[in-house]
Amino acid sequence: MFTRRQIPALAPSPLRTLGARSGWLLDSPDTLRVGFGGAAHTLTLPTGVTDTDGVQREFGRLRLRGDEGPSGSGIVAMGSLPFNRGAPSRLVVPRFVITQTTQGTWITDAGGDDPADWRALLDDEPLALQEVQMACSVTYRPSPEEYAHHVAAAVELLRHKEIDKVVLARAIVGTVQHPIDGGSVALRLRGREPSCTIYGLPTGDGRRFVGASPELLVRRRGRDVTCHPLAGTIAIPSDADPQDYHAWLLGSAKNLHEHGVLVDDVVTTLGRFYDEIDADPTPSIVTLRTVAHLGTWIRGHHAGASDAPDALELLNLLHPTAAVGGLPRVPAYELLQRLEPFDRGHYAGPVGWIDQSGDGEFWIGIRGVLVDGVDFEAWAGAGIVSESDPIAEREETRDKLASVLSSVLLDRI
Repeated sequence: MFTRRQIPALAPSPLRTLGARSGWLLDSPDTLRVGFGGAAHTLTLPTGVTDTDGVQREFGRLRLRGDEGPSGSGIVAMGSLPFNRGAPSRLVVPRFVITQTTQGTWITDAGGDDPADWRALLDDEPLALQEVQMACSVTYRPSPEEYAHHVAAAVELLRHKEIDKVVLARAIVGTVQHPIDGGSVALRLRGREPSCTIYGLPTGDGRRFVGASPELLVRRRGRDVTCHPLAGTIAIPSDADPQDYHAWLLGSAKNLHEHGVLVDDVVTTLGRFYDEIDADPTPSIVTLRTVAHLGTWIRGHHAGASDAPDALELLNLLHPTAAVGGLPRVPAYELLQRLEPFDRGHYAGPVGWIDQSGDGEFWIGIRGVLVDGVDFEAWAGAGIVSESDPIAEREETRDKLASVLSSVLLDRI
């Protein structure tokens, strides 16, 4: 039996630290959601998001009592799922979940009515004081030269095949001197990327995935769905006027084409299940600390008598989007597997939550770093179309990697 109680507002920094360091953190601009205290229940997805019926049945057996609260404040399963949509994965219902919005703060507890249990965990959490560190070792996978070669090969194939776009990613792995504190990384990212959702979650291989995602994959609220796909990128130097770069991006035929095929695919996919679909007529600029993207808000409403798809069913429909895989999905994914020499793991997979009503939010797990003691790994990708320049795409991924790792490393890669 789970119990939900409304409580006074809490200081956000200790919550973020606890969630990112040892629990589950999903910190969007309008809602701070933190799970901690270990796992009360685990929802297994043996074949990833391709079959979620068992999860729905298992989730529905859990019971909630106590105060009323908004969507996502009751029994919530949280997690980071792999990029491979068919890979075994899991979502976890933490023992304690705190949901804090401008409308109030709620805690859902999986055991007992004594608030001292969770307060002690929060009060005893050490402060996040670790600074960025010098890298002891750094390795690119593949090398910059190999990545540019893969892009060139993809461009040649795109010119002769019925594939509009493929996203090619590369990784950087390395070590630092002292174990990396996920709590410090999350707080640093919150200050640097105020428009992003900050996440800090455990992965199935024992590491932690901490990052700042600018891209909402899907939000489900009852009969309504919202997506905010991003595609089309430009790096912005720290000493430059961003408006000039924004104007260039809004006028770039290559980036507008890349963004347009993504938006069309999401609209078409949602249109199979939602009666009303509304997408912004033109993309807008999404500005981050060192880069800017093209973004489009897409909203759908299900007016039929039958239930709207839940958040996991929507993941099955949408993941991976053209923003991180390619289009058409199947041939682009097959090409991606041929040209990428390493398994992405959790990079570009969904990170988020779902509650018992089927409501939920999932972001694309990009702009993050996987940490395990002194070891770190980060990924970045670029959307490749037939007009892509291999060197420019390589530099785009370098800029993205540098932005991500600035929350961990003192030196620029």
